[in-house]
Amino acid sequence: MKDIYQQQRAMRNMRQAALQRGVIAVLDIGSSKVACFVLQFDGPGIYRETDGVGPMAGQSNFRVIGAATTRSRGVRFGEIETMAETERAIRTAVQAAQKLAGVRVDHAIACISGARPASYGLDGEIALKNGKVGQGDVAQALASCEVPNFGRGRQVLHAQPVNFTVDGRSGLLDPRDHSGQTLGVDMHVLTVDGDAIDNLIHVIRRCDMELAGVASGSYMSALSSLVEDEQELGAASIDMGGGATGVSIFVRKHMIFADAVPMGGDLVTQDIAKGLRVPMAVAERLKTLNGGVEATGRDDRDLIELGGNTGDWETDRRTVSRADLIGIMRPRVEEILEEVGAILDAAGFDHMPSQQVVLTGGGSQIPGLDGLAARMLGRNVRIGRPLRIHGLPHQLTGPNFASTVGLALFAAHPQDEWWDFEMPAENYPARSLRRAYRWFRNNW
Repeated sequence: MKDIYQQQRAMRNMRQAALQRGVIAVLDIGSSKVACFVLQFDGPGIYRETDGVGPMAGQSNFRVIGAATTRSRGVRFGEIETMAETERAIRTAVQAAQKLAGVRVDHAIACISGARPASYGLDGEIALKNGKVGQGDVAQALASCEVPNFGRGRQVLHAQPVNFTVDGRSGLLDPRDHSGQTLGVDMHVLTVDGDAIDNLIHVIRRCDMELAGVASGSYMSALSSLVEDEQELGAASIDMGGGATGVSIFVRKHMIFADAVPMGGDLVTQDIAKGLRVPMAVAERLKTLNGGVEATGRDDRDLIELGGNTGDWETDRRTVSRADLIGIMRPRVEEILEEVGAILDAAGFDHMPSQQVVLTGGGSQIPGLDGLAARMLGRNVRIGRPLRIHGLPHQLTGPNFASTVGLALFAAHPQDEWWDFEMPAENYPARSLRRAYRWFRNNW
């Protein structure tokens, strides 16, 4: 755990140094696209204490001065599969964004959507020596949390305090300067496959940049798409990407659970390609322009030309009804939603004060998906669009850019994490396990 703490702290220091220089890149390396935003910050003096998100970590104003996107290569199920192909795609996006921005970027913050995420809820408590909570007391309380054995090859991606208690008074976001005798903390820890993180660091270094931070793709999508009331009362964000579908649950403005389904829009495209015997590019066009999950009587008469440019006139002139296309797409979409529903049930989402579900990602744009999701998940469902950020082109404000926009917000408004505090060297956390949903059920 000490090695993970030091590695994350080093990345956080690199991020702060990049923000001091005023420019940093954010990279969304997905299975279907690679997006890069170049952010410009206010410069020196950007850190100030606020009462908003991340009151201890500092915040900053920023704007997008360069943005580019390209088709992803070498990424499957949200993880890097072919290093050289992924490097080429990242270089293409970064160089285009740098050209628009007119600056060179040396540091990047990236998000990862696969890597088998797993959530844990930890808690700790200490006695206050001076009768008042100080910065060192917060660090000691975090260090007192008992950390489980996450398993071989696992790395901590996020470790966030989500609740503080002083003498049993719960619900404190910032306990400093509160008087009392005991300080308790509840912390949410998200772990992922270490190999996926190592591959991400390696490919970004091959692109002549340093990784200044890494975050969960589902967490980033939720940051940009959930409105304040949804983050406060409780909501689930479902990020339907090309290779993976991420699920994150928020309550009281903190993420308390995250998981992912290794299925996404690419599988729907493959089903169309196999079912209609057309190339993947044609299948993607059919899914985007004519797809859906709700068939009507008119769809039987609505014929679509498949095309394909095979050179065979008979093959290129084939048609298919929209009802047949929907019949191919719907079973796979239902399978993904069934997996998402199982994750929400396992996480105890039924116990939330509010049960709002927000769909984001490129897959969320399939017509009729919100209605199908509402029936299958049994909850209020809406399509989420990311927040508008200064300088972002209009064509990059759709649901498929939710994680990229969230990554920009994460860079500017960091949430408090375990490695933001100076841990006592002799008091690194040791052992005990509790799943996040069980912790949530017992403590909220």
